[in-house]
Amino acid sequence: FPGKTKDSWKAEDLIKMVRGHQPGIIINDRLNIDQDVKTPEQVTPREWVKVGGKRVVWEGCHTFSGSWGYHREEKTWKSPEQLVQLLINHVSRGGNLLMNVGPTGRGEFDRRAISALGVYQKWMSHHSRSIYGCTQAPPEFPEPEGCRYTYNPEKNRLYLHVYSWPFQIIHLDQMAGRIDYAQFLHDGSEVEVMEENHRAYDDPGSGPSLSTQRLRVPVAKPDVVVPVVELFLR
Repeated sequence: FPGKTKDSWKAEDLIKMVRGHQPGIIINDRLNIDQDVKTPEQVTPREWVKVGGKRVVWEGCHTFSGSWGYHREEKTWKSPEQLVQLLINHVSRGGNLLMNVGPTGRGEFDRRAISALGVYQKWMSHHSRSIYGCTQAPPEFPEPEGCRYTYNPEKNRLYLHVYSWPFQIIHLDQMAGRIDYAQFLHDGSEVEVMEENHRAYDDPGSGPSLSTQRLRVPVAKPDVVVPVVELFLR
């Protein structure tokens, strides 16, 4: 677009000047030149962002609605589920999330923006442990269908974010014998880690394998946008 190219901004000269004043500064790629941080915009990468086949630091840039600035007639505001899942999806792929919100001409946020911000405030009040200090889980922990993992390497804890609520049982492949304790983050209640890891059906080929661990969860989904099970690993 006119006025949005690196040549229009004299990006090379600008970066050189900024680094001259502050050598330790972190610069993203918004000047259309790769620097320290990649910033995919309005998309959710399916895996950790890479440059030249190597993982890089990245931060997704998104809006609460379809507009970067305030738009009184905007109708495409994201649902609470979309907002929370957007955050989880980024962290579960090793990234950070930046959400843009535009004030009105009076410098205030309208009720829709305040409501959207409130979604994060409410969910994070009980689930921040699954976000702060967390990143993508090691490949040895394959994600269950309809779920996302985040992982805290310092605490060695895995966080299971359940998008699609199952009927009573969640199967965790390659997790048999690796879970010491499990609990919901929203209320701290224990989630049963079932000890019977043998095949559970008459047909030996249809049940969970010996490497699969099972969690028993309530029939009814907890009253939170995205429930999270904290897994204490052995």
